Amino acid sequence: MILGLDIGGTKIEGVGLDSVTFETLVTLRNVTHTETYEGFLLSVRSVIDEVAKHGNIESIGIGCCGSVDKAGLMQGANLVILNGQNFIGDITKNINVPVAIANDADCLALSEFKDGAAKEAQNSCVAIIIGTGCGSGLIVHNKLVTGLNNLGGELGHNPLPNYLAEVDGSEVLCYCGSKNCTEAFVSGTGFARTFSAKYHQANSKEIMHQYKQGDSQAVAHLDLYCDQLARVCANIVNFVDPDVIVLGGGISNIDEIYPLLNAKLNQYTFTKNTVTKIVKNVYGDSSGVRGAAFLHLQG
Repeated sequence: MILGLDIGGTKIEGVGLDSVTFETLVTLRNVTHTETYEGFLLSVRSVIDEVAKHGNIESIGIGCCGSVDKAGLMQGANLVILNGQNFIGDITKNINVPVAIANDADCLALSEFKDGAAKEAQNSCVAIIIGTGCGSGLIVHNKLVTGLNNLGGELGHNPLPNYLAEVDGSEVLCYCGSKNCTEAFVSGTGFARTFSAKYHQANSKEIMHQYKQGDSQAVAHLDLYCDQLARVCANIVNFVDPDVIVLGGGISNIDEIYPLLNAKLNQYTFTKNTVTKIVKNVYGDSSGVRGAAFLHLQG
């Protein structure tokens, strides 16, 4: 089988797929240990070992926040215990099969482009994860684009376009050292943070419950959030002009955002009649782990 791992801030999911038919043979989940790097490694290895009980593993693909720098060390991970660590070197000790790693958003893009929400795309797609953090994956000509420094897709650490304190809230210093990173506003964490800073403490589920009850603060906040994310997507259209933009992560499950996003997009694009669609992923929580399992096909 081929093994895919999707490593997030709260859970690690592993899926074993038949190496010929890609049929799902086994799926496992484990809590992500985030207190120490050593504990994190153990939680990842436990998923690999458990999947291996169900068949021979031919390759391992890992979808994880952040990326690998030229020295082989992790960088830009919102799971900060990973940064500066030789994660791939450590995880491949005593493993004798090919191992590939990509940003979790790259895996989302690969999965949805292959046979998901972007399967009709002729050339390119961009996938954006809006969950605990924010990242993106870009596919052009059926291939992931990672770039010279393996920073392709680090959308979450571009500055929020058109940031205004009186509109978007107080300036935010990101863990990466930059100010007003997109992640601080359009991630699920950012969605709750900006609401709590302006109104009262609430998480994303509570905000959306209030929204559905017609609460004016929640309604105004969702509109602001969609405006912020539309600015981000418009920058993508202006620069890459993909066939489609696919959203994943927890906030992507809020169906109310899609009409708002698509209505706002052309306010910020260079031409005001673009036909780019922003759509929800097809495979949900399975998108990342499926894409990770397919990473070995990238060569």
